[in-house]
Amino acid sequence: MRYRLLGRTGLRVSELFLGAMTYREASPEVRRIFDRYADAGGNVVDTASMYGESENVVGELLQGRRDRFVLATKYTPTRDRTDLNAAGNHRKNLVLSLEQSLRRLRTDYIDLFWVHVWDRHTPVEETMRALDDVVRSGKVLYAGISDAPAWVVSRANTLAEWRGWTPFAGLQVPYSLLWRDVERELLPMARAYGMSVAAWGVLARGVLSGRYARPGAAASRVSPESISERDRAAVRVVTEVAGELGVTPSQVALAWAVARGVHPIIGASTEEQLTDNLGASDVRLPEEAVRRLEAAAEFELGFPGDFIAQTDASQDLYGDALPRLVGR
Repeated sequence: MRYRLLGRTGLRVSELFLGAMTYREASPEVRRIFDRYADAGGNVVDTASMYGESENVVGELLQGRRDRFVLATKYTPTRDRTDLNAAGNHRKNLVLSLEQSLRRLRTDYIDLFWVHVWDRHTPVEETMRALDDVVRSGKVLYAGISDAPAWVVSRANTLAEWRGWTPFAGLQVPYSLLWRDVERELLPMARAYGMSVAAWGVLARGVLSGRYARPGAAASRVSPESISERDRAAVRVVTEVAGELGVTPSQVALAWAVARGVHPIIGASTEEQLTDNLGASDVRLPEEAVRRLEAAAEFELGFPGDFIAQTDASQDLYGDALPRLVGR
């Protein structure tokens, strides 16, 4: 397992994060998954307040080894459907959600506290100030944001920079070879601010694992009949590349995301699946393979990305001396 720094901090985080969304009990299989991930060098466990019993299970699994892990959880969704103030990104829900998560996780601090989704009803400056307060209290070490527009995250981090508050060190988004929308605004924004990016859905609900390409494949998270021809074509290329490299399709899909500078969140349901996913850490995709993979799943950057890329090398726009500009 390799490691990277979390955003512009000194915190070391493993390339692959372990997603605990589906944990309902600390069953023998869940314990084996957790231990296998730890033995491989993985150190980030990602959960959320809205994931049912997940926080309680993670808290139990961490007993006796809490400080060796980077524990990440999220807040925003409701704690009580009958109370309007029991949801959102305002200070009251932030504080009460954090206290609830600390109890469930059996810890006195959260390493990475994610805003789960943008709450358009709460000014972002209130959220950032409240996050800074819980960081200063020692109950949270770092902050991140999930599922939000690039302009919101950019405004939030600019406010933090100007006012001396804790900025977002991480961004969490859906991302896969089949779903590359975040390349338009969110990934460039994260790079500009030096943010780490964690990605869910990297295997596209199992489609990129190739499981639905087998004859007679049964429906699971996806109905085989619902998979588009575009996605089927991409899966065929993923499978071809996997065969050429002697690895599995899942490992190719995960390695592609890692090569894009992203931390895949792996949510394996069995130890066997996890072992296969962890193997992506050792996969290096040749440039030619990356080109084939990306060409197989049509994706248009759209405006303004495509327009700017076309005009960036325009001498009509920047003058005849443009070719002498180094590093453009």
